[in-house]
Amino acid sequence: MRLFTVDAFTDTPFKGNPAAVCVLEKALPDEDYFNIAQEMNLAETAFVYPENGKYNLRWFTPTTEVDLCGHATLATAKILFDKLDVKEHVLEFETKSGLLKVEKKEEDLIMNFPLGDLEPFNEKDEIIEAFLNENPLAIYEDNDWYIVQLNDESSVINLEPNFNLLLEHTKKAFVFTARSNSEKYDFVSRFFGPAIGINEDPVTGSAHCYLANLWSRNLNKKSVIGYQASKRGGVVSCVLTENNRVLLKGDCVIMSEILIEWR
Repeated sequence: MRLFTVDAFTDTPFKGNPAAVCVLEKALPDEDYFNIAQEMNLAETAFVYPENGKYNLRWFTPTTEVDLCGHATLATAKILFDKLDVKEHVLEFETKSGLLKVEKKEEDLIMNFPLGDLEPFNEKDEIIEAFLNENPLAIYEDNDWYIVQLNDESSVINLEPNFNLLLEHTKKAFVFTARSNSEKYDFVSRFFGPAIGINEDPVTGSAHCYLANLWSRNLNKKSVIGYQASKRGGVVSCVLTENNRVLLKGDCVIMSEILIEWR
């Protein structure tokens, strides 16, 4: 077992979204996955091992297993390419969200993910209105996800979240977004998920599967760039492709390899 910490969706240490990556020779009992994720106490810990010519990949928060995690997938690819010197140019991961691919192209890592579905939610949502102290421009939903579009960038950046309010909601993953005022980015966003053990996630790859869909429609563009306006901040480049897929591009900084003494 080798255990690393990686800052994802950034080329600068202490920015982006930190993830732990645990490289295994074979699967562990689920209890070990939870114990390691709780010990690392990061938004996600990724567990990866080779299987049938591909890699098996799972993601855990300190409290639960998640179906899809972008930044920890990007971090895992960074470790396999740069620390384990795999020879493939494209890594294939078997996950709860199906087959995911990550390509190394020069200095960029490019993830091929499913495009997020967006179903308009047209009813009044009193919890979200109380959370925002304003009416949202639009709301979209998909399973446990809620994508809330606001009128302007400042409403997203200056939002002071009341996590107890979100815990009263039936949804578990909340993305608040608006069009960017900057020429560098097309949109800004923030992600909150207190019900899954993540109050605010610094940079959320899976959220950009939905955001890419929303802002591609709104701006009539196949390629959009998002800035996640958390304290650490991070940039995700999104390109829509055929078959309801999206390419998410970013970089990572490997921060540490942890010495294992308990096994």
